[in-house]
Amino acid sequence: MTLIGGAAAWPLPVHAQQAKPTRLIGIFLTVSKDEPDYLLWVNAFRQALQELGWIEGQNVRIDVRWGTTNPGEIRKQAAELVALAPDVILAPGTSAVDPLMQATQTVPIVFPIIADPVSGGFVDSLARPGRNATGFMLFEYSISGKWLELLKQIAPGVTRVAVLGDPNTATGPAQFGVIQAVAPMLRVEVSAFNRRDANEIERAITSFAQSPNGGLILTPGGAAFLHRDMIIALAARYKLPAVYFERAFVAAGGLLSYGPDRIDMYRHAAGYVDRILKGEKPADMPVQAPTKYQLVINLKTAKALGLSVPQTLLAGADDLIE
Repeated sequence: MTLIGGAAAWPLPVHAQQAKPTRLIGIFLTVSKDEPDYLLWVNAFRQALQELGWIEGQNVRIDVRWGTTNPGEIRKQAAELVALAPDVILAPGTSAVDPLMQATQTVPIVFPIIADPVSGGFVDSLARPGRNATGFMLFEYSISGKWLELLKQIAPGVTRVAVLGDPNTATGPAQFGVIQAVAPMLRVEVSAFNRRDANEIERAITSFAQSPNGGLILTPGGAAFLHRDMIIALAARYKLPAVYFERAFVAAGGLLSYGPDRIDMYRHAAGYVDRILKGEKPADMPVQAPTKYQLVINLKTAKALGLSVPQTLLAGADDLIE
């Protein structure tokens, strides 16, 4: 009896240790919950995390916060997410990163896409971020010239180009500057139009379309996604060949896009989140540029515009939508 009673007091085996705590990852998005493109990108991030050994419901929990376009509401939601003390937050774009960094200087933040983190004040430098945020740049400025080159290739008759920019995006002037520098070599006159709301966009495109041989370039910004369908519809109505910065615009009926593969960028962001969860600091993790770009052409839209897509573009396209 003494032996049996004493056994009850023996320590548990060494391998029966306390389970490791579940880690918390926040995802902060400043778009509505029904935005299909973001759903696709977030799912790619989740899948990449799982491949790295982070299984939801086992060793990690993911809290996704969908936002609005109201700045006050965005700041409130950012503060609420930070208050949960997540181990790391995934936040795409300036509109998401800025309110988060106003709310915390300690919670690690990974941006899968952002226009210019240095000018935005989110990192000290690309090589040494120095703060609590790091991630991946959406564009190198040279890509802006490529948009104009592609527009001339698919629509050689274009001699006037309206560049629709977002006044809330710090990189807009630099992107337009690159387009301006390339324009004389292609014998194209370019004009900048900063879009703010649907009415301004419609007025700008309608006025521009009154003269012949026009084309459009849509540069990045949150408003671009917000007014995507309207911009595509206006380009179709006025027979304006248009180049976009992201595949989703071409899938929705736009003519051509050239830009980073966002699914690839979200998957790479999962790698940064993994490293942070394992102890690395954002301050020491360099901001990286995209490594995979996509050229996407909508052949149906080209036909509707009366354009014959050159064989060189067809051969170089990553995706042809018919």
